[in-house]
Amino acid sequence: MEAFLISTGIVALAEMGDKTQLLSLVLAARFKKPWPIVMGILVATLANHGLAGAVGAWVTQFLGPDMLRWILGASFIAMAVWILIPDKLDEDEAVAKPRFGVFGATLIAFFLAEMGDKTQVATVMLAAQYQSWAAVVAGTTLGMMLANVPVVWFGERITRRVPIKLVHGIGAAIFPVLGVIALWPR
Repeated sequence: MEAFLISTGIVALAEMGDKTQLLSLVLAARFKKPWPIVMGILVATLANHGLAGAVGAWVTQFLGPDMLRWILGASFIAMAVWILIPDKLDEDEAVAKPRFGVFGATLIAFFLAEMGDKTQVATVMLAAQYQSWAAVVAGTTLGMMLANVPVVWFGERITRRVPIKLVHGIGAAIFPVLGVIALWPR
């Protein structure tokens, strides 16, 4: 349960102001069909974070516990800095013509936008630390949905009221704590 809850919270915070959250806003404004957008986000996130979680679980098989502890600790601390750098959505990434419909356009755009993103990297690290692929992927997916679904439904009204810098600051404070916990000898 700890892996699930921490994964949910970390990703929900890390996703605030992220380019995929901006992509959710662009998709909602462009297509005005929230259900296919939400379903596209869900399927893309499950696929992307499922792969990232598998990589995190796989890495633990090849690294000794001490090496893994140092890599995870340093990675969590680096994430604290990375989360403070706001993402911007490139115009080219916004959305292509919906050749595959709203669901397909969302699925493809979201999956590609998540590649190498902080939440994908966080999923790898969390899966490596907790060695619980299902709990981590379920948690990170829920975190993505908690951050993105309200944007699809309520759009700009939310983004104007949520202080993104405060949310990033909270996330940036949590990652070093996780880093220190990972570095602490067991």
